[in-house]
Amino acid sequence: MIPFLDLKKINEPYETAFQEKLKVVLDNGWYILGNEVKEFETRFANYCGTKYCIGTGNGFDALVLIFKAYIVLGKLQKGDEVIVPANTYIASILAILQADLVPVFVEPKLETYNIDPNLITEKISSKTKVILVVHLYGQLAEMDAINEIAVPNNLLVIEDAAQSHGAFLEVEYQKSKVISGNAQAYSFYPGKNLGALGDGGAVVTNDQELSSTIQSLRNYGSETKYHNDHKGINSRLDELQAGFLNVKLSHLDSFNELRRGIARRYLVEINNDKIVLPHWDLSNNHVFHLFVIRTKNRTELQEYLHENGIQTVIHYPIPPHKQKALSECNDLSFPITEKIHDQVLSLPISPVLTAAEVDYIISVLNKY
Repeated sequence: MIPFLDLKKINEPYETAFQEKLKVVLDNGWYILGNEVKEFETRFANYCGTKYCIGTGNGFDALVLIFKAYIVLGKLQKGDEVIVPANTYIASILAILQADLVPVFVEPKLETYNIDPNLITEKISSKTKVILVVHLYGQLAEMDAINEIAVPNNLLVIEDAAQSHGAFLEVEYQKSKVISGNAQAYSFYPGKNLGALGDGGAVVTNDQELSSTIQSLRNYGSETKYHNDHKGINSRLDELQAGFLNVKLSHLDSFNELRRGIARRYLVEINNDKIVLPHWDLSNNHVFHLFVIRTKNRTELQEYLHENGIQTVIHYPIPPHKQKALSECNDLSFPITEKIHDQVLSLPISPVLTAAEVDYIISVLNKY
């Protein structure tokens, strides 16, 4: 069986370096917000081309902390509306609700699965204060078009970058990678393109005031021990996980390029009119966290692939507005979103997938 994602194989080359990091942390005797976290925050900020990075307990908390920090800073208040793609993973919606804000769903483009900028303006009301962009499956949304809407309407642009590590718009004259919105939230869940061996997350931003507020909020609202300025939470990037991420960060770009290489092969060599392949303009705006196809006969295709030794995953079978947890939204209708969730199927794609395995996957799909 070709696994959808072989995390053991992905992490095997780092075993010695991981053990060395464990010894460093043990020898230091400093387990929370120590040197490994500081080093990773500096390195990841540099990698993203931003001034600040704040490590958090996970990607969900990173997003919640951005919203709550803007509330502390007076740029948001409870009850404000946040425009969000209707087909995102439910975590994006839950983060909005966790901050006592109101999600307003917008359909995606069927071609890219990212929010359709052409549909945003009609959803803007006097209570709209944020556009939450989700770079789904690893592909950047249309940030230029989104910012052209956000700026004249005085809206914050927050990016859920949990699946898009390394997918940056290049600005040639600066020769650096840059953030497109006000802040980005990252997840380092083990299956991500940059994954830890447990939970982890981070916020990156160029806003010093936002950065300082999030640093305080993630640590019980405290900058100085036992002095609490805000009603914060406990969400700090673990020292050991930061150490593991420090080991893996330098390999992120090369591993993303391996993913792109597999994606190029899939796009060129899969030839079956029952399968809709994803759109990609061949730029570096996509890191293929997932390679997502669509088919009208998903159950049949998934069973066929399983019978032929290929594991696949559905990302995601139920759209957020149809989830029991969001019963207040169950009567809403988003036809494009619902079509996507009914038809998508994710193929194996990872840096450790071999050429022979890719050959086989393509061959089996073409015979379907």
